[in-house]
Amino acid sequence: MTRVLIAGGGIGGLATALAVATRGHRVTVLERRGEFTELGAGIQLAPNAFHALDVLGVGQAVRDRAVFVDELRFMDGTTDRTVAAMALTDDYRARFGNPYAVVHRTDLYQPLLEECRRTPGVELRVDSPVARYEQDGDEVVAVLDSGARVTGHVLVGADGIRSTVRGQLVGDGEPKVSGHTIYRSVIPMERVPEDLRWNVVTLWAGPKWHFVHYPIGGGKYLNLAATRDDGATEVVVGRPAATEHVRGQFARMGARARRLLELGEDWRTWVLCDRDPVDEWVDGRVVLLGDAAHPMLQYAAQGACMALEDAVLLGDLLDCGPSDVPERLARFRDERRDRTARAQLVARFMGERLYHPAGEDAEARNALLSGMSQEELQDAVAWLHGARRFDALASPGA
Repeated sequence: MTRVLIAGGGIGGLATALAVATRGHRVTVLERRGEFTELGAGIQLAPNAFHALDVLGVGQAVRDRAVFVDELRFMDGTTDRTVAAMALTDDYRARFGNPYAVVHRTDLYQPLLEECRRTPGVELRVDSPVARYEQDGDEVVAVLDSGARVTGHVLVGADGIRSTVRGQLVGDGEPKVSGHTIYRSVIPMERVPEDLRWNVVTLWAGPKWHFVHYPIGGGKYLNLAATRDDGATEVVVGRPAATEHVRGQFARMGARARRLLELGEDWRTWVLCDRDPVDEWVDGRVVLLGDAAHPMLQYAAQGACMALEDAVLLGDLLDCGPSDVPERLARFRDERRDRTARAQLVARFMGERLYHPAGEDAEARNALLSGMSQEELQDAVAWLHGARRFDALASPGA
């Protein structure tokens, strides 16, 4: 039996716990906070996420809480005109084998947590921040802030974009500040005018800004996320933002988008960060996963999806004895590195080149997107949404 330590009890950490515990291993999840919980609002789940969730045994529980949207819709945020819309219903689901859905973040997290609590061999520990690790040829020790030592055969660093495990393993310092500030609000759907209650993930693109909204909570709420390319240089995490300040950040916004933005209240703000792709995620018996390995901007809506894919593949590869662990972790790194790096860079490209141009560049973008057929739009996302094996060697739909 292999003893697996997981630093971090977020989505990636809990998914990994399930993936390895169902193979008969003992798992200890070391969560730094005083409870297992997930902060945040809406999250998008493409078919690749549902493939992973089904393997983990929680796919139906997440489906039961999800909103299955009809389209991904790209709007010109200054003219209120539809540029392109990819249908997510019959042909899309037939091609990719699962739906596209949106959920409140807790509606993904809670099924994972409940399944971990039901699964033999999973120990969930709170108030257990990992400060560093030590290892020899046979075991690895997670040293906690308290000085306590927890020993296993594997340590998975699933402790997020500011991972302490990554700090020791990679040593690449603080995350990269994107220069983009996002404002988030969740409002009751009953406050939204009937003509704007769309069962759609909608993105309004404007000069140096974009605005996304979609229903969550079984359709009871509307998730609002408005982003400014404002050159921010300092990290901000969840700071309250005045309503009038938010409204003033989005110049030249069209009338329909403005109506929705002005419904927002109790705004909170973040400055978005990511990291450059790196070649090395493994140090002997220690491996990085999810945002600790490949944090990405949210513009491709694949951060959580990539963490779920990671968990499934790592669970498969750790179906082994303790002596095989270093070789299996190296395989995990090699199989995931190219795919996740591509997702990181595509997310950056979307934020820099697709969502925020103005003038002639915006017109050229609109002309390109509006000329694409449904098949061409699906082809553009197939490498992400269509993956059913989660490694760099898998072909779309494999």
